[in-house]
Amino acid sequence: MTLYWLDLTGTFVFGLSGAMLAVRRDLDIFGIAVLAVAAALSGGLVRDMALGATPVAALATSDYLLAALCAAVCVFFAHRQIERLAKPVMVLDALGLGLFAVSGARKALEYGLDPIPAMVVGVLTAVGGGVVRDLLVTEVPRVLREEVYALAALLGAGVVVLADHLAFEPTLSAVAGAVAAALVRILSVYLGWQAPKAPGPRS
Repeated sequence: MTLYWLDLTGTFVFGLSGAMLAVRRDLDIFGIAVLAVAAALSGGLVRDMALGATPVAALATSDYLLAALCAAVCVFFAHRQIERLAKPVMVLDALGLGLFAVSGARKALEYGLDPIPAMVVGVLTAVGGGVVRDLLVTEVPRVLREEVYALAALLGAGVVVLADHLAFEPTLSAVAGAVAAALVRILSVYLGWQAPKAPGPRS
């Protein structure tokens, strides 16, 4: 049930971020729904295909699709109120990033993956929806242009893997991992944190 609610919450939050980006690009209600669904479900689809989990969770039940469409409807009618929040797309994206990072890592552990592959699956789950969302509106995906993005997801997944190794309570460790990833992502934007880059060519 923990994994289910993490997935469902992450689906709704990423749906909001996709729908908000669609509104900013002046898309119609169909475009809002498409971006919401793409952002909300793509990460989980990548995760389940990597794990060989069939049918994939996003299609095994209507819950996830309904959560994404509910997010699209909320944005369609209340985008002005959501827009008043500071950097709403970024904040929503950070929350979705954290939730999907921990749900991906948690499911990978349940499928018997070793710690490092489980963390990789967590990162793929977290960034997959954002990549598809950004590509649909011809933006360079944030995971490629905003450095502390995949690293934040890696932190969230790492918390879950470490907590599992130490036999901590799964729900609390999942919440801790999601919060850690979201906070690092949000702080990186406000404080201008960047990952190290390769030095330039020598003259």
